[in-house]
Amino acid sequence: MAIVNKSSVEQACDITFASVTKQDFESLVALRIAAMRDSLERVGRFDPVRARERLKSGFKAEYARHILFNGAHAGFFVLKPSGQVMLLDHLYIHPDYQGQGIGAMTMINIIAQADALGLPIQVSALKGSRSNHFYQSHGFVETGESEWDICYLRALGTEM
Repeated sequence: MAIVNKSSVEQACDITFASVTKQDFESLVALRIAAMRDSLERVGRFDPVRARERLKSGFKAEYARHILFNGAHAGFFVLKPSGQVMLLDHLYIHPDYQGQGIGAMTMINIIAQADALGLPIQVSALKGSRSNHFYQSHGFVETGESEWDICYLRALGTEM
């Protein structure tokens, strides 16, 4: 997976992406739980078993990438084709690394991948989560909602 041109944020820190293997699954579960815990507790939905099952359902290592920040495992994302869109199924930054521009640089890379394929990006975010503002700030628009999530779509070539 290629990294887009480095911005001043990325030049100040080294953000790289690495392949995920099936053996990484347990560490990804732990990272997902750490990243989602606050948001899920706020809405009364924190359940480590459900968090594990959510990641396990449909998980394919070939679509997942580790996010490395100055060599440390800061997060991961799962971006996979789904019909006529790219589905951003998971994007998590460990709480110790949030607020440092890592998610923004990762999103720029994800957008570049989808744009190169000529596909929009679909994602959902937990209602009440800070991630809703994050996605909106990257050009995603709300397309619907379910009991717990808000669904978004970023059209091909949308400006941020």
